[in-house]
This record gives sequence, structure tokens and C-alpha cells, in this order.
Amino acid sequence: MRADALILDRAEHFEKMSYRNKYYITGSNGMITLSVPLVKGREQRSPVGTIEISNTEKWQVQHWRTLVSVYKRSPYFDHYESSLQQLFEKEFRLLSDFDLACIEWLATQLKLRLNIDFADSYQKSYEGTDLRNMKRSKETNGFQPKYYQLFEEKNGFLQNLSLLDLLFSEGPATGDLLNKRGD
Repeated sequence: MRADALILDRAEHFEKMSYRNKYYITGSNGMITLSVPLVKGREQRSPVGTIEISNTEKWQVQHWRTLVSVYKRSPYFDHYESSLQQLFEKEFRLLSDFDLACIEWLATQLKLRLNIDFADSYQKSYEGTDLRNMKRSKETNGFQPKYYQLFEEKNGFLQNLSLLDLLFSEGPATGDLLNKRGD
């Protein structure tokens, strides 16, 4: 939320067990993992910018149906539904293109002016916050403050869910909540 620029590294190698092709939401029975299927699976050591999505599977239909099923009753789902659905109706060839479209959609919803740049040659480190090595864990990565979750009474508060969960729960207040983190 406070960054001046965002650099997307298309030259780094794909890393399994990372957020590059998956996201987590909560359902009535707990955590749900939604993964974008890849042409060569997750065991590849190719640059992220060349990773192809396996569109032979109807993953977008499945992801959209899951999001609707889980979040239709959330306070702000209807507010974002039509624009978000467009992401799941467009076929993307490259994972990096889908990821960029998602980032741009989120930036629009949060009214962020992101200066997005691309690294086309690998750099071991960057100045500022480098999120390339962030992995899913039960520990919080410090990005989401505690907020209302649809199934919190049943599952407890779940950390590190997709920003969609926060957006569908808090709507326009999402940006303010994210700006307050760490204050």
C-alpha cells in the first residue's frame, strides 16, 4: 500500500510452494487452496515470465464457482462481482499475465496508483521489500490486519488469505485497514 513502485521479476525461476500460482480463501470447512494449473506442473525451473497456464482444464470456471459459492453472502461480494468475473472469463496463456491482471484489478479496487516495472534479468536482491521468497505459513506475513471473516466463528481467524477475502468482507475500508497495519 505504501510502495512507490512494484517490480515484477519475470526472470526469477518458478518456485513451488509459493504464491505464484495459488491463493487461499476460507470456506465453511476451513482453508481452501485455489491453484492455477501449469503446463509442466510445479516441478519446473523456468523463468516465471515463461510459465504457461494449462488451459485444458477448466480451472477458471472452478475458481469462479468456488469464489461465488464461498463469498456470495459476504458484505461486499456483489460490489466487486462483475469486474472480478471478467478476470475469470479471459483466457491467459502465461501465469505472469494472469498475475499482472490480478494485481492491476486489485490496484483499481483499492484506488492505488501503482508504478509497475518489470525485471527481465534476474537480480539476487532488491532494495526495499523483496517478496519473491515469501511462502505460505501459519505465521502472519504482516500484511493483513485482523478483520471480519465470513467463517471466523467456525474456523477461527485465518491468516494469509487472499486479499479477496479482506476486500469482500471490508469493501472500501480495505485500503484504510491495510494502511494501518504496523502503525
